[in-house]
Amino acid sequence: IILITGLIIWSFIYTGFSIGDLMIGLPQIGVFFKQMIPPDWGYLDHITQPMLDTIRMAIVGTFLGSIVSIPIALLCASNIVQTIPDLLLAAVFVAIFGIGQIPGVLALFVLTICIIGKLLYESLETIDPGPMEAMTAVGANKVKWIAFGVVPQALSSFMSYVLFAFEINIRASAVLGLVGAGGIGLFYDQTLGLFQYKKTAMIILFTLIIVVIIDYVSSKVREKLA
Repeated sequence: IILITGLIIWSFIYTGFSIGDLMIGLPQIGVFFKQMIPPDWGYLDHITQPMLDTIRMAIVGTFLGSIVSIPIALLCASNIVQTIPDLLLAAVFVAIFGIGQIPGVLALFVLTICIIGKLLYESLETIDPGPMEAMTAVGANKVKWIAFGVVPQALSSFMSYVLFAFEINIRASAVLGLVGAGGIGLFYDQTLGLFQYKKTAMIILFTLIIVVIIDYVSSKVREKLA
């Protein structure tokens, strides 16, 4: 308790956090949102294609990452336990490949490997060893052992993890444009930087609707797989 209290006090002091400054700035939140109402509905035509780019980035990144995560999980790789922030990955890939959707896809690809690899690795540790022991007793090799003993038990969980990662990637890909990785986030950064708050509101609203729909459909599918 003493250590945690000391860390909290130390953090407050060195971040320069001030309750007075917070109270002064709070009214500006209302002013900001007032400038966003009503959203610029006409801007929807301009951001439909970037939103589709965002969804495609999430689909490609999730698909490739989920495939690569399978052998990593089977090999029980310990380096999957920790993940790297998606924005940091995107920034690195933008520096390597330049501005566009490729850095976004690669960032989501690595993020998906981290998510599914870790979850699937933990899932494989809890499967019933009975079928594998029976197959070993009749002389099955390692390939058949995995194909007929491990895969049937892990397939449902794997598909559920893929959908879960897709949900995360949709939300992540929506902001990757802030570091130049393409998608709807690029337009969010542009409109916010130019103080075009009504257009920003339209982007946020459109993104929210898409994310809610995808999350709802994905959750229903995962319920069926459970």
